[in-house]
Amino acid sequence: MKNDSGARAPRSALAAIPAAVLLLALSQGAGAQALAGQSVEERLNTLMRVVDEQQRQIHSLERQVTNLEMAQRGRGAPGYGGPAGSEAVAEQPGADGLPVPLPPLAQVTPGAPAPGGSTGTATGVPVNPPAPDSGSSGAPAGTGTTPATAGTSGPAGTAGTDGTIGQTQKAAEPVRTPAEEAVMQREHAPLFDHKLTLDWGISDTYYDRRQLQLSGFLALDAIFLGNINLGQTKSHQVIADLDTRYGLTDRISVDVDVPYIYRHSDFIVGGAGGAANTLSDASVNSNAIGDVNFGIYYQFLKETNNFPDVVGSLRVKAPTGTSPFGIKVVQLTPDNTNLVAPSKLPTGTGFWNITAGMSVLKTYDPVVLFGSVSYTYNIARSFADISSVSGQTQPATVKLGDIVQFGGGVALAFSDKDSASISYTMAIEPSSKTKSPGSDYVKVPGSETTASVLNFGLNHVVNRHLTINGAVSVGLTPDAPNFVVGVRFPYTF
Repeated sequence: MKNDSGARAPRSALAAIPAAVLLLALSQGAGAQALAGQSVEERLNTLMRVVDEQQRQIHSLERQVTNLEMAQRGRGAPGYGGPAGSEAVAEQPGADGLPVPLPPLAQVTPGAPAPGGSTGTATGVPVNPPAPDSGSSGAPAGTGTTPATAGTSGPAGTAGTDGTIGQTQKAAEPVRTPAEEAVMQREHAPLFDHKLTLDWGISDTYYDRRQLQLSGFLALDAIFLGNINLGQTKSHQVIADLDTRYGLTDRISVDVDVPYIYRHSDFIVGGAGGAANTLSDASVNSNAIGDVNFGIYYQFLKETNNFPDVVGSLRVKAPTGTSPFGIKVVQLTPDNTNLVAPSKLPTGTGFWNITAGMSVLKTYDPVVLFGSVSYTYNIARSFADISSVSGQTQPATVKLGDIVQFGGGVALAFSDKDSASISYTMAIEPSSKTKSPGSDYVKVPGSETTASVLNFGLNHVVNRHLTINGAVSVGLTPDAPNFVVGVRFPYTF
């Protein structure tokens, strides 16, 4: 029988049970003939040893039957065992996840010499019989030979090699469904194991901001003379990006993300023609490449039954998009001095930044728990002009506040190909600072932000290459966008 046949190994092991019972009966008959010429005390000692030996064999058979039943139910512990036909005594299961066959039962032959040349009782029962359930002896029961391959890299000795330890650790990792794998790629980390993934996505971010605009002065410190207008800005930001990821090893992965951004903003103000109840509006559009970013991921800890999956990341973003500094605010219509807007819209931040993060994921089939924390360091940069007033130039060095972001969530795989998730994310950014030439840094009033977002996701695995990920995010604070709607199509080769 070949050891690589998982269907025939259980039947062969079960077929050995009747043969074992027959051997026990034959050994009992042979032992009874030998007892006829012995004293009563010798007979009792011999019978006790024979009973002990037979009980060990019975217990070993019971354990093998239990292991077979557990393996058939999907509960067998995987690992390596001795090859079929070697008659090596092993309780460890074979490479196919099923226990290796039992050796033949040790036959107690009255009057035969003890195994290995040792002296035993008059009936040939060994003083220290080999335990069939020890799992450490590679020699057939009833012989005195020691396996030469025990503890080596040979087939019969693989139970003690490093390869078995690695195989056991790999087998201890939970087997995820395709839906759970999709959650892991989206919420936790990219694929490893030398796989290339092209992840294309598109999203729409919507902002709606209102602010009170005062144009006038206070008389007698109590009466405001001038116009009071309510300004409103409605903005859509559509981002289409391609994220290319590749697993260098089973623990290291790299990626580069290239976004293209289209922005459309409507500016609405009151006070057209000097009338407070008259509204006027104007639109501004811009499109250009955004800030290209690239990163590297390292898997510190692979998920097991007792420990979560832990992945660290380091990302760098380059200021390849249009900077917001130096863009002038202009009057859009000649007859309305209240309606002013930027001449164009930025598509980037204008800064280099470095983000270090750590994410954790644990699978409790069908539930997946995940969380992350990151710190973004914005590198200060000098600009030739940061003023938004036409005809005015103001050189300065700008330092954006460093961002701390954290979040977590849960996903539920309600089928092998579909899953839904909900998560919460918060990003805290302290005040930005500016420094004119020859002076110290000064805080920018109102630049401190706290963005809190509630995310909902839905994933569908089309096939082993393509996955569709949909997401909706709802802003919970004024600094967060009103909502974000997006869909991604990661394709793995």
